[in-house]
Order: sequence, then structure tokens, then C-alpha cells
Amino acid sequence: MMVHERRVSENGPGTSLKALAAAAWIARLDSPLRGAGDGPLAGLRFAAKDNIDVAGVPTTAACPAFARTPSVHAHVVQRLLDAGADLLGKTNLDQFACGLNGTRSPYGAVPNSFDARYVSGGSSSGSAYAVATGQVDFALGTDTAGSGRVPAGLNNIVGIKPSRGLLSARGVVPAAQSVDCVSIFARTVGVAARVLHAAMGFDAEDPYSRSLSLTTQPFPASFRFGVPTALRFFGDSQSAAAFDRAIEQMKALGGTPVAIDYAPLAEAAALLYDSALVAERYAAVREFFDAHEADVVEPVRGILAKGRDYSASDFVDARVKLQALGQRAAAMWGDIDLLLVPTAPTHYTIEAMQADPVALNRNLGEYTNFVNLLDYAAISVPASLREDGLPFGITLIGRCGSDFQLAELGQRFHHATGLPLGATDAPMPAPETWPGMAPAQTVKVAVVGAHLSGMPLNSQLTERGARLLAATHTAPLYRLYALPGTVPPKPGLLRVQPGEGSAIALEIWEMPTAHYGSFVALIPAPLGIGSLTLADGSSVQGFLCEALAVAGADDITHLGGWRAYIASRAAVA
Repeated sequence: MMVHERRVSENGPGTSLKALAAAAWIARLDSPLRGAGDGPLAGLRFAAKDNIDVAGVPTTAACPAFARTPSVHAHVVQRLLDAGADLLGKTNLDQFACGLNGTRSPYGAVPNSFDARYVSGGSSSGSAYAVATGQVDFALGTDTAGSGRVPAGLNNIVGIKPSRGLLSARGVVPAAQSVDCVSIFARTVGVAARVLHAAMGFDAEDPYSRSLSLTTQPFPASFRFGVPTALRFFGDSQSAAAFDRAIEQMKALGGTPVAIDYAPLAEAAALLYDSALVAERYAAVREFFDAHEADVVEPVRGILAKGRDYSASDFVDARVKLQALGQRAAAMWGDIDLLLVPTAPTHYTIEAMQADPVALNRNLGEYTNFVNLLDYAAISVPASLREDGLPFGITLIGRCGSDFQLAELGQRFHHATGLPLGATDAPMPAPETWPGMAPAQTVKVAVVGAHLSGMPLNSQLTERGARLLAATHTAPLYRLYALPGTVPPKPGLLRVQPGEGSAIALEIWEMPTAHYGSFVALIPAPLGIGSLTLADGSSVQGFLCEALAVAGADDITHLGGWRAYIASRAAVA
């Protein structure tokens, strides 16, 4: 197996875009390491963050002096190869996975995939960049304080931060071993969830591996999501506006926002670096660090060295304080089904980050640091592109074991955005299903107007996971009217006496029953849902109109359907 390794970077101001892009990789394989040909991930290509072992390839953790060559794959890498995925190489990271910005590496700063002046987010910077730019289908990162989420949010991709212990960390260089997670990046939730299912599994050789009971049912049609009472965007009005839009989008999916006290979560987050808990980061690499401190870049060196200053009793005190904060935070779950936060509150340029690397890095973790400490699951999904063209992402956070439940809702949210995938121009594919979720009970619904494919309200179906079953016609028992004053324009379908109606074109969609209630709640009067008779004599629920509403409306029955009516208007215009 031939490996191309990158030299330590000497890049500085004025570095070319090509050189910046190359910083995403530390080691590229001359030919992919092939997975099993017939597994569930066959045909997918992936990369692994270079603190995760691949047999025969040096593991550097972005520190050349630390490099060692393992003889066996990390447990999670082996599972993915066994599932059929092909490995392309190892990606760059903030050294020893210590950072959230992607600039703390001697192999170079990894740029944002949308604008190379900005940070990519870290520590899993290279993995996120490789996914966002379409070089791989998915990538492994790690997440202790947000490294599997912040790079996803800043690069318009999906980042799954699994429940702790769901994926084995054997063969992963630890950052803070008790709270480390292997994370997954992909351009769609469906791919990320399939990878999660293939990668998870109890590993008796990992001291923190757990056999978890995962929730298999989606969130209910009407759910409650927590929103912090005090949100900070550090002066970034574009991100603040983007989060407001995301809240409205979540409401359209059936959610009700609930204000939650963010104080215990923020206090827990602060413990990660500002208490004796940082000693666990020092302990993770103590033997190497004590012998090679000068080989560690700043500010990573200072963070690790700080861990020497605490006593065992200091560490115990910090753990007790964290436990107490967890008890306070647990009260919010009595009022909400999940928590919604910005993935990252703002974007920073590489230049600004390098000028103030500690404070700005801390800001990027404003909504991430507490999640692993309090034993929650999370998924970051793209929400929008801001006015300046940079991505904005949100994170859905749930209780331990809610991984696939979060993914199901995250997929519906992501698909409703209509965003391109990552930094590519690839369109959104159809929603996926994956093992690990109970088969959804479904209901069929017929649509005749603004909810048809390609029409303005079709997203109300697709964001609820509905899929098109057929295009057909009603029985000749209906008349169709163009309702005046409706925005967007809508038709009214009215049942009439036999011999007085015609067959009207419609589409039949299938929707998970759990989301049907929130869909019906969006239907304004005088429209409603009733039983429609189809051309073959069968019945299906669908849109009907009150008879009084069509008085004075244009009768467009002769056109045979709403698409023909819209086309006729366009021709006249």
C-alpha cells in the first residue's frame, strides 16, 4: 500500500488556494484501501481523521514527532471496510484534536470550503473539507468539544455526534477519553445515518464502549424543541437572522419552541477547559508531552501543560460540579423533546483566528462544549446560506440514545432547505431510510394544486418525508376552480352530482402518519381534507373545498387540472 504523505507546512500569508486545499490531507493512498464488495456501504469512499489508526499508515495526530505506524485498523475503520466502504486516506486536524478552528496544525490551516479566507472549523477540519468538496462520500472525525459539529456547520454538511460509547474509540488517539466520540461527516443525513448504523457496536476492548438502547420511533407530529433564552452571536447579525429563520422552519415541521435556561449548559461547557477537567487532555498524551513538549504547537502546548497544575482532588471536585450541573440541566427534558442551537455562532477568518486563537476558538464552541460532558447525542445539519454566501448550520440535541430519532428529524429539516450538497452544485437527493428506525406507518394523501411536484407548497410534503406514489385522476365527479385572492394561488376541488363533473389530474403522496397532523394543520380555510374518489373507483384522503368558497371563482374544470391552468396563465403573460 503506497502512501503519499504531506510535509510540514511552511505556508503563510499569500498561500495559493491550491496549497490551502491540499492542507485537508496528511496522507493520501495511491490506490484506495478496498472494502468488502457486497456490504451495505459498497461504492462509498471515505477518509479518516489522522488521529484514527489505519494499518500501515502513520498516525500523526498532526504532530510529526508523535507519528507511529499501527499494525491494525481502528475498530471503527475495520467495521466500515467490512461494510464495503473504500478508504482514500488520512485528513488534517487541529493538533491532538485540541481546537475547533482548523488552524492549529503544522501541516497547514485547512480553509473553509466556501471561502478560503475563513476557517474550516476543527478539530476535524480536513475530514469536513474533503466531504464538502466531494472528494469523499463520508469521513470520520472525532468530537470531544464539538469537533464533529462545528466543521459541519461551517461547511454546509451533516455532522453526527453519536451518543458516547456507541462507536468504539479503540485505535483512536484520545483527547479526553471519557468524553471522546468518533463522529461522522456526510453531505446528506441519509448517508451519515447509514454509516452510523454500520459503524456502531459494542467493543469490549474499549473501556468506554456501551451497549445502548436506541430510540426507534420518530419524534411525534407535534413536538417541542428548546431554544436557549440567551443567545450570543458575537456581533454576527447574519447568523442571528439565519437562526431565527431556522426556528420558523422547525415550526413548519410541527415543532413548538420552548425557552430553556441555558445557564447550566454554559457552566458545564466552561468546565471543559477552565477547570481540572483539562487534566484529562494532558493525561491522554502525558508520556509523549513530557518528553517532547517543544514539538507541540501553541496554543495546544499551553492547554495541555495547564493540565499538570491540578491535583487529583481538584479533578474530583470538577467532576462533582459537572454532575450537579447535569442534574440541573436534566429538568429541561420534562418540557422539551429536543434542543435546538446554532452549530457555530459566527465565522472567523484564518487571519483573525491566528491573531486571537484562544478567545475566538472558545466562541466557536459556544453551543457545543457541554454536549459530551452531559451525555447527549447531537446532529448538525445545514440550515441556510447567509447573505455573504457562507453556510449556517443548526444542531439538534437529544438525550443519550436518540441518535436515529434526531437523524430522522434532521433529514426532514435538511431536505426542506433545498440547499446544494456541501460546496458542490449537486442537488438534494430523495430522502433515505436506514436500519435502526422502526418502519413508519403511513397515510396516502391526494393533492391537486399548490402541493403538486414543483409547485410552491410541495416542500410541505417533502419536509415531512412524504414520497410521490403516482400521478392519476379523480373519477368524473369533480369541478375545479381557481380561488381568488389566495397566496400562493390555489385551486378548489368541489364534488358534484354524477354527470356534472370531470376527471381532474392529481398526485398521490405517501406520508408518515406521525407527521400527517402537522401537515393538515397548515391547510387554510376554505380548503380541507376529505375523501376523494379516484378514476379506478378507490378512495383516498385529499384536498376538497367548501361549496360557498367557489361562488364567483373561475371554473377551470375544462383544463383538466391545476398544472394546465398555471401553464395557460404563463402563456398569456
